[in-house]
This record gives sequence, structure tokens and C-alpha cells, in this order.
Amino acid sequence: MQMQEATNQLCEAIRQSPEYLEYSRYKAEIDADTGISALVKEYKRLQVNVQMRMLAGQGMDDDDGRRFQQLGALLFADQRTSAYLLSEMRLQKMMGEVFEKITRAAGMEMPMPV
Repeated sequence: MQMQEATNQLCEAIRQSPEYLEYSRYKAEIDADTGISALVKEYKRLQVNVQMRMLAGQGMDDDDGRRFQQLGALLFADQRTSAYLLSEMRLQKMMGEVFEKITRAAGMEMPMPV
């Protein structure tokens, strides 16, 4: 099987997966509400900022850390945003497993965190 054909089949399998279908449904709901969408984008921006600082050994910035925790509490208290963020995590987990299998098939070691 040609690599491009296999890649196309994998992409289609991802788009048909329950994880992706659930995620895309919740994402459409969130994107339709500009206020909630802006809060989710800010939460994700802060999440990346906090993670990058932690990886760099710098610790969490007090303002960003506090804002991240406050936004997280607000977003996870709401059923819509909580469902969206959890579905995104499930999709990311699935994609991580796919990536791990592909790297193993290539003889590479890139273990994914559990």
C-alpha cells in the first residue's frame, strides 16, 4: 500500500472515530458562542504558557497561574465547556496513541506520558 493512501485512510478513520465526532460536535457549540470561545482560547493560551514555564524549570508565574486556575474552575463548572475540554483531552489521548504506534513502527522510541 502506498504511504499516501495509508495516510488518507488513517485521516478518514480519525474523522470517523467516536472521539473526533464527539469533539467536533462540542467544538461547534463552543465556537458558536464568541464569549465562551474567547474564554476557552485564553484558558488554552495560559495552559501552554504555564506548561512551557514548568518545562523550562521556571515555575508558574503567579498571575498566569492564578488566572489559569480561575478560568479552569469556571470552564469546568459549566457543562458545555467541561464536555468540550474533556472530549478534546480524549481526542488528544487517542492521537498520542496513534503517534506512539507510528514512531514504534519506524523503530523510534518516543514514549508518551500516561
